[in-house]
Amino acid sequence: MNNKDKTVVIGLGSPLMADDGLGIAALHELATRWAFSPSVELIDGGTWGMQLLPEIEDADRLLLVDAVNVGKRPGDRVRLERDELPIYFSQHISPHQIDLREVLAAAELRGTLPDETVVIGMQPDALILSAVLSAAVQAHMDEMLEMVLGQLRLWGHESRAESADIYA
Repeated sequence: MNNKDKTVVIGLGSPLMADDGLGIAALHELATRWAFSPSVELIDGGTWGMQLLPEIEDADRLLLVDAVNVGKRPGDRVRLERDELPIYFSQHISPHQIDLREVLAAAELRGTLPDETVVIGMQPDALILSAVLSAAVQAHMDEMLEMVLGQLRLWGHESRAESADIYA
């Protein structure tokens, strides 16, 4: 792998809406438990919407980590390739309703969505006002993180465990 290749990992969601904060929680775990080469950039994408477009367009490879509602059982892991992603523009009442689909559609329209784009996530259980992930999602967090690390390995990025216990 060429060190000039840039892989961007974006954690998405709202940490105030229970399992919707999965991507942010996972990004925190990645940042505190593993070290990556400089060619891997971890970004807290929160609910930034269209503000993520420059980050996406600057990536050679894009890995999105998020709660993904695909009708599975809560806690089931989800992996979607670029051609499986819901990329489209939709009509909104307010410009504040921009979500990831529109950001990906804009990048696609501009020809800047990385060919190697993958979403790794988990089926949410609770999408309520809460700063705590559901038990179903918490129970499978390490398995989902291993999927993220596995995808990064497939792209040629090794990681080094910083600490098995971040609170030690």
